[in-house]
Amino acid sequence: MSATIAVTTGEPSGIGPEVSLKAAVACTTPITLIGDRALLEQTARRIGLPWPLPAHVHIDHVPLRSAVTIGKLDVANADYVLETLSRACDGALNGTYSAVATAPVQKSVITEAGRPFSGHTEFFAERSQVDRVVMMLVSSGRHDALRVALATTHLPIAQLSQAITGTLLDQIIDVLHRDLVRSFAIQEPAIAVTGLNPHAGESGHMGTEEIVTISPAIERARQSGINVSGPWPADTIFVDKHARQYDVILCMYHDQGLPVLKREGFGHGVNVTLGLPWIRTSVDHGTALDIAGQGIADAGSMLEAIRTAQYMAQCRRLPI
Repeated sequence: MSATIAVTTGEPSGIGPEVSLKAAVACTTPITLIGDRALLEQTARRIGLPWPLPAHVHIDHVPLRSAVTIGKLDVANADYVLETLSRACDGALNGTYSAVATAPVQKSVITEAGRPFSGHTEFFAERSQVDRVVMMLVSSGRHDALRVALATTHLPIAQLSQAITGTLLDQIIDVLHRDLVRSFAIQEPAIAVTGLNPHAGESGHMGTEEIVTISPAIERARQSGINVSGPWPADTIFVDKHARQYDVILCMYHDQGLPVLKREGFGHGVNVTLGLPWIRTSVDHGTALDIAGQGIADAGSMLEAIRTAQYMAQCRRLPI
């Protein structure tokens, strides 16, 4: 497998091209930027980066479908964005790339163009023909970083109880264990699982999901040899003395875990998709249309995404 990391440059009118270029130039590992060459050249020159780019940075040219006005969305470029993602995915599957790091896209533009798209994670899972993937966010590239995984992602609160099933939790805990071993070289991962309700249901007085669904899934995982504990009240597990005992904390829904993680390291965090047959990382922020084109976008998260992808690729080459 190649050591090259692919970087998809994201929504062309946002900060994706800028942070991708800044991070790629700051790296020493081989990088392939997937995007429109002219757009990347214009961006590099505008923000004072060298052009031609350093020798370790290459471009896989995907032509824009429409001229870009910085900060202004254009549905005509939806297919351009999807093509950059498709090339990255296919290159990772065939071994051209050791990993993929993604800049932010604007979901609404792709959807408005009539292309069903709920996000990078779902797109890559479908294209890779994978049934179960897990979103895990990491507070930074440090060895002591906080890791938070999600059982559900973008669901209304009213739908959570029905969505969180024993089968779902069985699959997610298995993916977490397997990928922490093979992609992070953690031989015996310690996994903490939160409850859904306040105080983890308080013995059924505040809800029964913990008794009916979550605890049995934890017990099944234990029986299979996985080091997992819970269900923990979310306000307790994130106390530092508890959180640092675990390699990952599995939360039941988006806003149960992400506010804590973003407070810990927003702007330098990394979004990791587990369960794919290849490595995918991403930034922890959006397209930031309001500051696009000004040269002030912080590339810290993109740089951490590339470094994390590189570390994961190295771990996968280690004997297990």
